[in-house]
Amino acid sequence: MFGFFASQNEKARRIAADWLELADKVHHYRRDVLSVAERTELQIAQGNVRTLLKDKADAAMLKLGVDALEGVLRRSGGHHYPKSTLVENVEFFLVAAIVILGLRAFYVQPFKIPTNSMWPSYNGMTGLIYPAKADEPGLAGKALNFIAQGASPRRVDSPASGEILLPVGVADGRGVVSYGQVAGRSWLVFPDKLREYGVFVGDRVVTFKVPLDFDMDWVFRDTFFPGETRPFGEIASEKIARGEMVEGTVNTAHGPERIRLLRTGKTVRAGERVLSFDILTGDQLFVDRVSYHFVRPKSGDGFVFRTGNIPDLKGDQYYIKRLIGVPGDRIEVREPKIIRNGKAITDVAAIRRNGDREGNYAGYFNGRPDYRYPKAMLFAGQEITVPAGGYLTMGDNSGNSLDGRYWGFVPAADIVGRPLMIYYPFTKRWGPAP
Repeated sequence: MFGFFASQNEKARRIAADWLELADKVHHYRRDVLSVAERTELQIAQGNVRTLLKDKADAAMLKLGVDALEGVLRRSGGHHYPKSTLVENVEFFLVAAIVILGLRAFYVQPFKIPTNSMWPSYNGMTGLIYPAKADEPGLAGKALNFIAQGASPRRVDSPASGEILLPVGVADGRGVVSYGQVAGRSWLVFPDKLREYGVFVGDRVVTFKVPLDFDMDWVFRDTFFPGETRPFGEIASEKIARGEMVEGTVNTAHGPERIRLLRTGKTVRAGERVLSFDILTGDQLFVDRVSYHFVRPKSGDGFVFRTGNIPDLKGDQYYIKRLIGVPGDRIEVREPKIIRNGKAITDVAAIRRNGDREGNYAGYFNGRPDYRYPKAMLFAGQEITVPAGGYLTMGDNSGNSLDGRYWGFVPAADIVGRPLMIYYPFTKRWGPAP
């Protein structure tokens, strides 16, 4: 640690010891291919350096001994010596990669929360709204937000003057405002699917793209209806019922299509900001893959699992939900609480707070019939029993969660582990996982 302050003799002894370690490596790995003369020469050179170290020779004598040993290694070391810097770096990164992959496969795995189905316990991607252009961060602020929170800015300017209108009713997926899926890239490199939104100003439209899992409804609500705390879908339904709509036309692959446009009541001039927000990265966790090999999962755990063996979920992905029921448990949802074996769950802080609708927790909701999910369950008044070898999960934000109420039970073989800590972003949420 304090090598900078070591004497020349101490430094020389340390260097000599390193050379002896390399010589031992060459001898052990190559003794079956070295000639008798080469082995003898190598052993003599090693013995000389060991004797110098034992006799506490000065730096000059040690250098002579090391130089002689280096000459022998150059002749007999093969691919172990001399070794180029490139080879050393490649070996270092290969070893590091093997260690990291081993840790990931068997002990600790990084995991990124993509959606807000577990909000407010865990954040998926969220939007940070800037009400006015003057509120937007400068260059230094953008850099700081990127480093600390993984912030990705979106700035949308008006192509014309008029009222801002939001297309509704033909969404390609979840959410109130219509959008389409388009091909794109994440981190400017990896192929990915994105959402493309079109916002109307008068009879003109301006488009922008966001990640497929990003929930734009919060951004639209907080931008155009500041102060509202109701879900954006409820606000939109109310305005639609009052007739606060206009008709518009959008060009699709099938030709022009008539759409409904929700009035926001906000007008802008050409060139002014329509939307200004940052997309903040979702919580990134370390997941413990070990402990479930020794202890059984228990109700209330944060629960990471794979979806490859769940028929109604296409593809093999990693999900995180709250473990609600283990084999044999009888579960019922009596909004806003979860009833397990005839009693409300109160011994798990997140479930208790959700059931009491404390803070940002909205409570638990019953399942709803959905033709896409024939296994949907936990309707009002329905009690189910978790089968052997299965686990029941729900999102803490159950009003916006595709979970076990719709696609059933997680097979025991697909359990990955439980969250340990939030390691990024660097906010007050950093630390042990709730």
